[in-house]
Amino acid sequence: METISETVVTASGPEAAGDGESFATLLEYWARRLGDEIAVTYLDHRTGTDGRAITLSWRELDDRAGAVAARLADFAGPGERAAILAPQSADYVVAFLGAIRAGLVAVPLFAPDLPGHAGRLAAVLADCAPRVVLTTADGIDGVTGFLSTTDIERPAVLAVDTPSPVAAGERSWPRPEPDGLAYLQYTSGSTRTPAGVMLTHRNALTNARQACDSYGVETGTTSTVSWLPLFHDMGLILGIGAPMVAGASSVLMDPLAFLARPSRWLRALSASPGAISAAPNFAYAYSASRVTEDEKSYLELSRVVSLINGSEPVLPATIAKFHGTFAECGLRPEVHRSSYGLAEATVLVSVTDAAKPPREVTFDRDRLAAGVAIPAGPGAAATTLVSCGRPAGQRVRIADPATGALTEPGKVGEIRVSGPNIGVGYWGRPDASSTVFGLPPIDPESGEGWLATGDLGVLYDGELFMTGRIKDLVIVDGRNHYPQDIEQTVEGHPAVRPHSAAAFAIAHEDGEAAVVVLEQAKGIEADVVTATAEIRVAVSSAHGLRLHDVVFLAPGEVPRTSSGKISRALCRKSYSDGALTVRRLG
Repeated sequence: METISETVVTASGPEAAGDGESFATLLEYWARRLGDEIAVTYLDHRTGTDGRAITLSWRELDDRAGAVAARLADFAGPGERAAILAPQSADYVVAFLGAIRAGLVAVPLFAPDLPGHAGRLAAVLADCAPRVVLTTADGIDGVTGFLSTTDIERPAVLAVDTPSPVAAGERSWPRPEPDGLAYLQYTSGSTRTPAGVMLTHRNALTNARQACDSYGVETGTTSTVSWLPLFHDMGLILGIGAPMVAGASSVLMDPLAFLARPSRWLRALSASPGAISAAPNFAYAYSASRVTEDEKSYLELSRVVSLINGSEPVLPATIAKFHGTFAECGLRPEVHRSSYGLAEATVLVSVTDAAKPPREVTFDRDRLAAGVAIPAGPGAAATTLVSCGRPAGQRVRIADPATGALTEPGKVGEIRVSGPNIGVGYWGRPDASSTVFGLPPIDPESGEGWLATGDLGVLYDGELFMTGRIKDLVIVDGRNHYPQDIEQTVEGHPAVRPHSAAAFAIAHEDGEAAVVVLEQAKGIEADVVTATAEIRVAVSSAHGLRLHDVVFLAPGEVPRTSSGKISRALCRKSYSDGALTVRRLG
């Protein structure tokens, strides 16, 4: 098998957003066309295992968004920020679309009672300086109480679900400029302080259309099903953006409802013909481990169209386990769609081909760490990577991170992306924006530059393979180690809870040193000292790497982002601050 001869790959995609269009104008169009058909269903599991379905028709959603927009016009003008501090719900959809309709810049965030993220919420509010905050009636006290603890100028606080909302009437709303800001998508903070990516109506609509085209979202025949938080990039485009573009219904649930009982997600897929859904890699393994045989007997998954796996490295073992578990429920391997994306590109960049399982390639681990992707020979240490597919209506190149020059075919470098879905910069951070967005070479026809993603990858036989993040590389004694490889080795020990390890490097007197933080497996009484020694031996044997420290924590103690992913950056900071070592087991 030979590597491709070029490092720039393009794929045709849907046309860019039309002038004057937005998610809100499309809502108005579908309300006229689809009327009383269901637009949004929220499965509320707070009152029972099966969940209570709360629905809004297209007409109801349009009326409520218009009512919110009318109220917002009394408090803020076009271009001012409207932050959404509400729980996952149909009301969240109303708030977001109402802000867009009023010409405000929406800022999708989360309610202040999300555990462990008060500091992040305060920092984001200080950064975007909202003129108004949207929440629900039962969240008013919590939101106003939280705002009183911050130093920001007090915004107005409005409930979007008041019993007697102000009628929208026949008010005519101005059509937005395609390059006007639609919303700020704050990064998860997994590798840096959260920054607000400025996304225009053109960016958002283009990427939503790219997603519809890639995953098969169609009017009347498909529906999106999502427990992903609506304040995250994929959750927002899957739960709101793509349905607004395609006139497809969406089914939403709270992330905690999924974590408490993952069968709820699978049952929602079963009940939604033509279901299209997405989740990080860990969720597929988690579902396969937690769904019981009795729960599986209620599942009918043969009608699922696409299951998107992204947001973190896709592991071959996870795909195999998930499909092995649910094949008897009718699940087809080809519905699994591995994807790559990031907030700076709205969300989606590339995706594997439809109608066939994602491709897996086993590379020589040492050569890959040295920056060259070649298949592993007999007896060589190997790393199997799952393809992230081909670009979705945009251009991708692999470049030298320092110079921006194209790498040679088969060489690992920084993934760079160009297209009309790329955001215009970070809110209030011109210096940071200039180092990430619009980098040369500039396309003479479109005027578009390149986005520096900060991710490492390689183009192999026409497909993109992500190998890691530049900032996450563990470099010890001059050798590169991908943290996910170390983490997989560590999680092979029975005393380690699956999907709980974080490997990272710290500054040490002799240079960089490697540290692993992990959680002890539930229900297993292990000698931590013995387990630590065995983990050290396993990592040394597999990677030629001496671990400086191994920190065992109780289940749930490893730091994560607000989307539930393990954050190596937060782990590194907490370890350096001593916060993790004081909680270590043993």
